[in-house]
This record gives sequence, structure tokens and C-alpha cells, in this order.
Amino acid sequence: MQYRRVGRAGLRVSELSLGSWVTYANQLDLSGARELMALAYDAGVNFFDNAEGYADGESERLMGEAVKALRWPRASYVISTKFFWGLPSEHPNVNGQNTLNRKYLMQAIDGSLRRLQLDYVDLVYCHRPDPDTPIEETVWALHDIIRQGKALYWGTSEWSAESIRAAYEIAERHHLHKPIVEQPQYHLFHRQRVEQEYARLYEDFGLGLTTWSPLASGLLTGKYKSGIPEDSRGADPSLGFLRANLTDQNKNRAVAQLEAIAKDLGGSVAQLAIAWANHNPRVSSVILGASKRAQLEENLQALRLTPKLTPDVLTQIDRITRPLAQ
Repeated sequence: MQYRRVGRAGLRVSELSLGSWVTYANQLDLSGARELMALAYDAGVNFFDNAEGYADGESERLMGEAVKALRWPRASYVISTKFFWGLPSEHPNVNGQNTLNRKYLMQAIDGSLRRLQLDYVDLVYCHRPDPDTPIEETVWALHDIIRQGKALYWGTSEWSAESIRAAYEIAERHHLHKPIVEQPQYHLFHRQRVEQEYARLYEDFGLGLTTWSPLASGLLTGKYKSGIPEDSRGADPSLGFLRANLTDQNKNRAVAQLEAIAKDLGGSVAQLAIAWANHNPRVSSVILGASKRAQLEENLQALRLTPKLTPDVLTQIDRITRPLAQ
């Protein structure tokens, strides 16, 4: 496992990391979460990603219990959380109001720290942009959260380049803590934002990336070529919004073509897709998701393929996937 700086910040994260979206408290109980976190940690993973909104806070609670049981030194791991949607509540500033206002953020960090059983989180992300709260209000709140020692760094997730630039410039103007990282979706069929929209931000501000969904929610494993397996993510009724993408015939035909390239390199198409995302030097860490030990073990082996992605192999991959990419 190699470790990369998060943009220009001094913080170093493992090039592959483990996230909890969908899996914790839905597919995994405490025992399962602890097992997969231990497996990842033993393989060199030091970054574990979470969010307040995952399973209405239960994902954070499970991760907190797992870390407590594993008794890792606090300096040895990086934990993140994200704020935006809030938790179920009758109060308008907390009840999933899609907000990043100061009142919500200052309460949300305390709730996450309680569930995670931590004194601080390493990274806080604004999970989506909030069109109803001035960016300046959000930037000041995140600065104060860091100043109070409840988080060390902050960033954004699925923000436009324009909004990230605005936040950075506000922080610069007022000498506040600046956003250091963005967490976008990034995979072979979803590339425009990382490769084009954010291009200037890497040089202008030293923006880092912790990217999610390297397997396009499972599409890039090849298991959806013949429909949706009963035990798959695509079969979960709560994730019905993923189904159209998972059953896209053109993309599944492209995945079948990628399998031949992966085989020539000595790996699976899932490993190829993860290695491809990891190959991008702008990516600080590729966030993996897993509900089974064998699945995580396979995905961690993607690192074997990264050095095999020669210019010729990358050209072959591009020829297959770029016409279908957003």
C-alpha cells in the first residue's frame, strides 16, 4: 500500500480506502464491519469514510464501535464524515432540510463525534452544495469546527468547480481554513467532472480527491451482464435508482470487452476498474465498498494491476469506455 497526500495538505491517506455507504447497518452488522475494517487495516488501509446520513447515523455508530473494539492507535487511522441531509427530526434546522447552515453544522459535528466515539474526525465533508445557505456562512462554520479541534480538515463532495472556487476564495480572503479535498464519483463511465471540470482547481488550489464508486455501484464487476442477481446491490428496493445504469446494455457490453483486457493483465474487471481510478495522479484515495470478506480481498488486489496500465492498455480501455462516459 502506498500513501498519498490529500492535494497539497500534509495529510497522507492510503491509495485505497474503505467506505461504509449502503453496507454498514444495512448489509453488515458490527461483527461484519469490524472484520472488514480489520482486513483493510492489516492490508495498509488507513482511511475510513463515513457520513451522518448513512443509515441515519447507524453507520457512524457501527464504525465507532468497531474502532473501539479494534483498539487501534488514534494516530494510525483517518476517519471522515459528511454533513448535509441531517437526521430524522421534527426540527426544521435538523430534519433532512438539505442544509449547510451554521446551526445545523455545529450540532451535527457533536452528534457524529458521539456516534463515532471520537474526540475529533480527521476530515469533514459538505456532502452536497446548499443553494439556500450563503457559502460564506458554511465556510465560517467549518473553520470554527476545525478551530475547536473537532475536525482537522474539511472538504466538499459533489460540488461544482465554481462553488469550490468560491469557498476557497472566501476562506483565503478571511484567513480561514480552506477546503483541501473534493469527494466526487469517479469511474470509467463517469469522468468529466474529475478530468475536465476540476482541472484548474488542482493547479490553482492544490485540490485533492477521494473518489467514490470506482465500480459504478457494481456495474464494473461484470455481474449485471445477465440481469440483476438476487443478492446484489441492484436488487435492493431502496436502491432502485441505480437499476437503469446497472442494466444499461451498451455499458454491459463494454464491461464484457474490458474482461479480456483484465484477463491479459492477470486480474478481474473489477480490479482493472479500481486500478484505472487509482492510476490517476490527481486521486488521493479510491474509496472501496464491500459487504463480504472475499469481495474486499479481491478489490485490494487491484494494486497489482496499477503498474501494468501502460499507455497502450489505457488507450484500449479508453477506446471501449470513453464513448459511454459522462
